[in-house]
Amino acid sequence: MSALCALGIDVGSTTAKIVGIDSLGEIVWHCLEPAEPRVEQQVGRFLSLAQDQSPDGPPLPLVATGYGRHLVHLAARKVTEITCHARGIFRELAHGGTLVDIGGQDSKVIVLSARGDVVDFSMNDKCAAGTGRFLENTAARLGIPLAQMGPVALASKEEVPISSTCTVFAESEVISLLARGVAVEAILRGLHRALVRRIVAMVRAAGLVPPLMLSGGVAHNQAVCSLLEEETGERVMPALHPELTGAYGAALIALERAATPGPAS
Repeated sequence: MSALCALGIDVGSTTAKIVGIDSLGEIVWHCLEPAEPRVEQQVGRFLSLAQDQSPDGPPLPLVATGYGRHLVHLAARKVTEITCHARGIFRELAHGGTLVDIGGQDSKVIVLSARGDVVDFSMNDKCAAGTGRFLENTAARLGIPLAQMGPVALASKEEVPISSTCTVFAESEVISLLARGVAVEAILRGLHRALVRRIVAMVRAAGLVPPLMLSGGVAHNQAVCSLLEEETGERVMPALHPELTGAYGAALIALERAATPGPAS
């Protein structure tokens, strides 16, 4: 393994990630865990693991992002998710376009220029209906593993519209549909459609600039990718490491700015 030269931590609402990169900016080590209530303790454990990868070296430059970034006290800088996701996806795919990041608690649409600069963005941080939490709650209610929701939804030829735009009311609607004997597969397809249409509305608001890129753990959901393509008419390009995009961008910023300290972003 190449030597670690910089670290990026993304403390999100549902998962916490740390990425270590080498001098060329390539990911050489990472750790991903469910987010814990005691952020400082989890971050401390992450940093101990990172130190184990480079036991004889000096402290590595560190940048933090995500909801809990201000609790990463050893970070030289705390940078917004918008900046870090843009940096991470541009390094991976090397072009501009529209990035959709579907997180556990919020969703972001980021428009990047051909040089990777953030041109515009839109966020949904007030309602869970356009986030990964929407799917997690439904998976728990239906007793279906989260990883199977996409394939099960795509396997259905029928689709039941979900009219509620609120997660709580949507769950009540699902319960009502189940009580009427509606097939779980059709309900799942309708739920995915509802989530995707909410995301597409954000994409339209920010301005769709092809290609359409996708980050966050939901990028592994085949139904989300397929329905996004269907609703927008654009091919979806998932990030190479969807869950790590923000942490990767943070690590790149740490590497680039280590020799030239400046104000936090």
